[in-house]
Amino acid sequence: MAPITEYMDYRKYIRDFYAERKALSGFSWGAFAKLAGFSSPVFLQYVCEGKKNLSETSALQVANVMNLSNVESEFFKRLVSFGSVNDIDSKKKTLEAFLRFSEESHVQNAIADEYGLFKSWKNLLVRELAQAMPNASAKRISLASRRRISTGEVKKILDFLERAGYLEKENGNFRQTERSLKMGKAMSPVKRMIAHDLQIQMAELAVDALKNESAEGRDITGLTIGITRENYGRIVRELAECRRRIVAIATEAVRTDEVYRLNMQFFPLTNIGAKRGSD
Repeated sequence: MAPITEYMDYRKYIRDFYAERKALSGFSWGAFAKLAGFSSPVFLQYVCEGKKNLSETSALQVANVMNLSNVESEFFKRLVSFGSVNDIDSKKKTLEAFLRFSEESHVQNAIADEYGLFKSWKNLLVRELAQAMPNASAKRISLASRRRISTGEVKKILDFLERAGYLEKENGNFRQTERSLKMGKAMSPVKRMIAHDLQIQMAELAVDALKNESAEGRDITGLTIGITRENYGRIVRELAECRRRIVAIATEAVRTDEVYRLNMQFFPLTNIGAKRGSD
């Protein structure tokens, strides 16, 4: 199985460890729990199903059974800590502390690269502009952005995008290693937090565009509609198909003239269903 540093969800790591041990030796959840010092034979199974959580102490007990090194155990413990907080502000603070630990311990991991890319709209813009501009320099990219990004910021972002493998250089020009990026449907707690934060940033950019961009250069419209619960699923699927078609149109051309952002926001304005359920 992959090392712990490639995981973004501690529950998945436990599940993979268990599956590997079981395939080799007939390992059971009861044996696993006993080795980790838990009285309930199904406790770790419930943890993996999201029904129970590990504490800081029990996380180290499980790490010992999985034969993790000191640094790996600390990594695992911080994954557990991140998975135990619920509100977005606490998650951000926990994640930032986690990333500081990774940097100080010189531990390269999947979370740092994923968060590094999606933590700011600036990273996504620079990634698009770098490929769009022949012989792109940090200064030219900075000047091409309608929202303020300093040359120093662009340099740091380009360095990260190259190191993390999102961009590579060919004959002095930047090239994207993947034309389009997706966060995926089955998102880990880390990805959900990153997606939430990024959506807020993009919504703020949309408000800024409404205030400062001419109507000729943007297309921002909306609907207020009454729907059934069944139709909600149909509309969500229709929006997903629309996004897929738009990505296909955008990626069929090799050239980029400008970089645009498309937000699709579909959210409730009422709680009629909740009131009915309490009657």
